[in-house]
Amino acid sequence: MSILLVLVLIAPNLIWQYNNNVPVIDHMKVLAQTQLVNVDRLEFLKSQFLFFVGAFVVIISGVVALLFHKPFKPYRSFFWSIIFTILVFMYFKAKDYYSIGVYPIYIAFGSVYVADKLKFGWARYLQPILIAIPILLFIPMYNFAFPSKSPKYIVQHAKTYSDLGMLRWEDGKQHLIPQDYADMLGWKELAEKVDSICEGLPKLDHTLILCDNYGQAGAINYYKKNKEIQAHSFEADYVSWLKYDQKISDVILVKESDDEDSERKTEIPLFQEVYLSAKRINKYAREDTISIYVLKGAKVDINKRIKMEAEQKKSYE
Repeated sequence: MSILLVLVLIAPNLIWQYNNNVPVIDHMKVLAQTQLVNVDRLEFLKSQFLFFVGAFVVIISGVVALLFHKPFKPYRSFFWSIIFTILVFMYFKAKDYYSIGVYPIYIAFGSVYVADKLKFGWARYLQPILIAIPILLFIPMYNFAFPSKSPKYIVQHAKTYSDLGMLRWEDGKQHLIPQDYADMLGWKELAEKVDSICEGLPKLDHTLILCDNYGQAGAINYYKKNKEIQAHSFEADYVSWLKYDQKISDVILVKESDDEDSERKTEIPLFQEVYLSAKRINKYAREDTISIYVLKGAKVDINKRIKMEAEQKKSYE
C-alpha cells in the first residue's frame, strides 16, 4: 500500500518528465561532464562524516541496530538501502551533499535504539553527554561550515579554509570563498537590475527575459518585485516551460561571463536596437560577472526562433 501511495505522489512528475523527453537525464549529463568529473570519492566519504558529525554516533547506532536489533527486523531493508545508496553515489561520483536527505531516517532509528539502551543503570548518565556532543561540536563548525563570516574575512583567513578543503569547488580549482557561500551571493542584485530594466520597457506583456542558465532564471523569478513577467532559459526543465502565446517585441538577455558573443552579432540583425544595459559584478559570487542586454523592436518572428531553438534543444537531449 505504501509503495502505491509513493507512486501516486510522484506520478505527476513522472508524467511531465515523460511528456517532455525526460529533461532530468540531459541535466544529469551536463552535470557529469562539467561538475561531477571533478568529484573525489574519498572527499565524498569524508564529507558524509562532517555533515552530521554531531549525530554520527546516533546514525551508526541506527545502521547497526537495523542489522542486529530484533525489534528492527521488519525494517532491515533500510540497512541495505543506505549501503546501496552510498555506493551508487560514489560510483557515479555524486556531489557530497546529494546524500544529505538519506540520513534523517537513520537518525530516527538510532535515536529510538540509543534511547532504549540508555534507560537503565549507569547508562542513564550517558544521556546528557550524547545531548551535549552535537551542541559542543556545532560551535566550532559554525565558524567555518556556515556563512557566518564575511567574504573579506574568509579571504583574509584563506589558509585555514584551504586546509579544511573548503575553497576547492566542483571544478577542481581553488577559489576565494567556499562554493556553497558563493552560490548565495549576487542573485538578489541581479533581480534588482532586471527589475530596473523592466521599468523602462513599455510592453512587458510582449517582452521575454531569456537567461543563460536555470540559476539566473530561478533567482530573477524569486527575487524580482515585478511579477508581471517571468524569466526563462533553454537549460534544464525551463526549456519545456517556454510559452509562445504572446508576440515578442523586446528581449532582456542575461548572459554569463564566458559569453562568446559579447558584441551580440547574432542578435543585432534581428532587432532595431541592441545594447548592454547593465552588469552585475561580484567577485565573490559563483558567477562573478553577469551581463544584461536589451534587444528592442524585433524585426522577425522571435517566437518562431525561440520555439525552433527550444525544439532543437529537446531533440538534442
